Formats: sequence, structure tokens, C-alpha cells
Amino acid sequence: MKNQIHKLYLIVLLLFVSISFSQAKKPTLMVVPADNWCFENNYSESYNNQGVVKDIPSYRVALQRDTDLDLVITQINGMLSQRDFDAKNLKSQLDKIESAAAEEAMRSSKYGGAQVAESPIDALKKVAKADIILKLGWTLNTTPMGEKSVTFILKALDSYTGKQIAQASGTGAPDGFSPLPVLLEEAVASHIDKFLSELQTAFERWFEKGRECAIGIRVWDDWDYDLESEDFGDDELGFLIEEWMYDNTVGGSYTTMDAEATMMNFEQVRIPMTYEKKGRVRGLDARTWAKDLSKYLKGMGIENKLTTVGLGEVKLYLGSK
Repeated sequence: MKNQIHKLYLIVLLLFVSISFSQAKKPTLMVVPADNWCFENNYSESYNNQGVVKDIPSYRVALQRDTDLDLVITQINGMLSQRDFDAKNLKSQLDKIESAAAEEAMRSSKYGGAQVAESPIDALKKVAKADIILKLGWTLNTTPMGEKSVTFILKALDSYTGKQIAQASGTGAPDGFSPLPVLLEEAVASHIDKFLSELQTAFERWFEKGRECAIGIRVWDDWDYDLESEDFGDDELGFLIEEWMYDNTVGGSYTTMDAEATMMNFEQVRIPMTYEKKGRVRGLDARTWAKDLSKYLKGMGIENKLTTVGLGEVKLYLGSK
């Protein structure tokens, strides 16, 4: 009798754990081709960031020129969906950006001040709002017997910081008949569950310790004050901002990288994953979080302009809009 009760208890416990795991909130993912794969195949574009020109991957060009890419991404997205992960489709998100007339890569002050550049990739991340970007690269191998196999590398990056949080790689079995998307799916299949488990662990850690973002503070040239001014409280303005940061980050966690009279840079700023508005829980990005800092400064009589550089980075310009 005791053994039967013990077995029943174990069954109930396992069911509870299984249900709890299945109901756990999962990160939203988006698969994109790896940078190296894009560059090797000449799928790139030039991006001018305030006078500094650099080459970045062009996902649109890659989708237009490589007939397998959309099929490959669709195949991998199917694997993710089967495991209850929300996978954003790259082509759909690019179409969404192009169809939005209000989407602009450059933002500037109303009064002709400094400009903040937003790269096409940052714009994509902001529109897609994926928690994690999966960068997929692959090489097609051919054996002397004419059979083909695929060697792949899959990297998971935090879409806010660009930091790598997981990686998987391997080579599939040789196959003389299957098309590339199927070969790639078979190569990835034996690694995907461990890989996704690592992503889920990182995602849950963000809920516990906060998600990383970065914020920069700048001062307009024509403003009568700066970050060392003591006209707004009982300390210099820069220290008042740091005090606000301590009070409004998870566990008071942030790092002051630079602190000068006209600029401050904060990194490893831990913000909550969600916030509540009108009775609904919503995802919190750097811009939404920093709006409270903007309001705090306006309450001191400091006019300011909040600009975004992707999901995980914002800049706040003090002195005017």
C-alpha cells in the first residue's frame, strides 16, 4: 500500500513539473543568416554612422539572391515552433519595416543638434522585438561519392546587448538525395534541444536578475548647465542621475563607464523584463524604461530628448528637444 501511495505521489509530482515547465514563458526568437555567411557570399551593404562607414550584413539582399535561404529559415522556424518557441520570420519583419513610412534610420534634434544613427539591423530588432537572435551559418560538403552533408554553426545572441549566450555546431550525415533545407534540419536536430534549454535558462535568469541595456547621457552645446551643475538638488546633476539609476535598476545593478561634465555612459544596466500598464503586463525595453528618467529630469526643469539605438540602448540629450 505504501509503495502504491509513493508511486502515485511521484506520478503527480512529475505531472506537476511537466505542466509547470510547459507553461513557463519562453523567449521569442528570430533566425537570421550569420555575418560571415553574408560576407562570404557578398550579401552586405554600407552603413554611414555619423561619418563612419562600415559594412553590415544585408538580409534583404541575401533573401533575394539565395533561393535556399528563406526555405532554410522556414525549416528551422518549424523546428522551433514544434518546441513551443515563438519564431519571428525574417522576411516578414523586413517587409514590415519597408511598409512603415514612419520608419527612419536617422533621428535628429528639432533644433538641428547632433544626430543619432540607427542601423538597419537595429531597426529590424526594434520592429521584431525578438528576445534572442539566432545567427545561422552553414557549409555544404560533398563526398567523393557525390553525397552531400551540411556543417552548421548556430549562435544565440541577446538582442539587447549582442552578447552570445549559447552556441551549437555539428555536421549531418551524408545524403545523396535530400535538398539543403532538409540536410540542415537533420544536422541541427540532434543539437537543438540542449541549445534551446540553454536559451531558456538564460531567459529565466533575466527575469531573476534583470535584463542588460545601456544608456548614454549627453549635454547640448548651447545649454547653460552641465552634469557637474549643482542647481537641481543637493548634489551635482551627474550624481543625482546615478542615484536615480540605483533606485530604478534590478538590485541597483549598473556600471558607470564614463562620467564627465558633458557626458555619461552606463552599461550593464539591469532593468526588469516586464512592466504593468492599464492592467496588462508588457515587455520592457530600454526606451520605455528610460522614459521614467526623462520624466524625472523634466520634473527638475531639465528639457531633454530621448533617442533609441535598438532595443537595448538609448541616449538622453539634456538641454532641449
